[in-house]
Amino acid sequence: MSIQHSLLLFLALVPNAHAALSGDEIINGQKAKDGSLEYMASVQIDGTHACGGFLIKPNFVLTAAHCDKSGEMTVVLGTHVIKGNVKTHKVDSKIKYGSYKDPLTGNDIMLLKLSEEVKLGKGVKVVNIPRNGKPVKHPTECLVAGWGYTDNRNKKISDDLQVINVTTIDTKECKNVWKEVKVTLPAKVMCAGGYKTKEGACQGDSGGPLVCSNVAVGIVSFNLRENCRYPNVPNVYTQISKFLPWITKNIKIHS
Repeated sequence: MSIQHSLLLFLALVPNAHAALSGDEIINGQKAKDGSLEYMASVQIDGTHACGGFLIKPNFVLTAAHCDKSGEMTVVLGTHVIKGNVKTHKVDSKIKYGSYKDPLTGNDIMLLKLSEEVKLGKGVKVVNIPRNGKPVKHPTECLVAGWGYTDNRNKKISDDLQVINVTTIDTKECKNVWKEVKVTLPAKVMCAGGYKTKEGACQGDSGGPLVCSNVAVGIVSFNLRENCRYPNVPNVYTQISKFLPWITKNIKIHS
């Protein structure tokens, strides 16, 4: 079986199996502090956490396109704990980038329009996204958060939001490292964590944000063959700044 085929098999969403290329858990992280990361969203399928996401407008959540799976999709906002009685928000529209096929070919980005605007305030806030196409400097310390696996062997979604600091990696270096495992990275991606460190994202964190200086600059897209026992190759993120015209256009169309 080719490495590319193995990677694609990994793209099954937890718990269904979209996990080999997906970043769905925080490795070696810690519980997010109360009052922090109030833009985080749990994207759920039939009431079960499948992916992360983040609120960028009162009625729009940004996530990864590969998080679109069959079943009823809802979003949980305003809490770090996703077990028990939580308030869910219905998804009115799922807007994927038009040419998206799979994470390996890129454009792994999706807007979710909620059925109604959420009330912003304590517990629920929007996060800023880039204002222009200027790339993030390397190395920059950022953070990534999610409810994904916290251990590669104990494949269990975390009920509590986990967060970890990661450092961005030069895109050219990242592409060269991935070439060593015979994978050519797509355009419009960036890399951080999971390489020369023991921290990063894993299965269940897909769709969550990479946040640098309080700006969401990336979307968790994939890692290598469900292997979150870092270090290995860098984690790969969709680079949000490359999609600003698309985001602006679709928010306007669907508002």
